Amino acid sequence: MSEREVDEMKKLLKSAVLPAGQTEPRRDLWPGMLARMSRQELKVPWWDWVLLAGASLALWFFPGIVPALLYHL
Repeated sequence: MSEREVDEMKKLLKSAVLPAGQTEPRRDLWPGMLARMSRQELKVPWWDWVLLAGASLALWFFPGIVPALLYHL
């Protein structure tokens, strides 16, 4: 590695890691998290409903698999 590459790597590492004395983040992260949580919608894909229905039918028609499933938990 050349000296220029080593210096560039040092600069990148220093910019990525917080200084040892600075334990607080540079800005408050909680307002951004609240905004992100409020605009996020819960979307369930259709195949999740199909899998849930299939699992429910399997438990309904074959109740003997319940102890086996509980054993594997």
